[in-house]
Amino acid sequence: MGKTIVEYRGGMAFVGKVRSGHDVFMDAGESSGGADSAPRPVEILLSSLGGCTGMDVIAVLRKKQTLPESLAIEIDDERAPDYPKVITKIHLTYKVSGNVPEENLVKAIELSLAKYCPIANTLAGVAQISYEYAITPS
Repeated sequence: MGKTIVEYRGGMAFVGKVRSGHDVFMDAGESSGGADSAPRPVEILLSSLGGCTGMDVIAVLRKKQTLPESLAIEIDDERAPDYPKVITKIHLTYKVSGNVPEENLVKAIELSLAKYCPIANTLAGVAQISYEYAITPS
């Protein structure tokens, strides 16, 4: 198992050196002492959730030979008002275009959120995760 290393870069900027060899840059907004030069850590976490579940959905739909023409995942979150302001609710909206049977999409989403996506399953321990979807046929 490899390591992820996060290094301080001055101000409020950090860079994560991840296992795959890529860098992930993070910064705070100016009101928090940062330069607003990169996404916030929570934004990266939510984007990672979208990428994780999106990859699962594509993988399942590929196996069912019903790949969409496009897939976008909109993520809305609610946070607790007090520190540490944890994420309490996450709502995912899967927007698909193409000839994807509804039952295939639902199965792919549910498999991702319940079984395959480690980020969703980790967050489900502290946040309520819900979803909806919209299919635009071609």
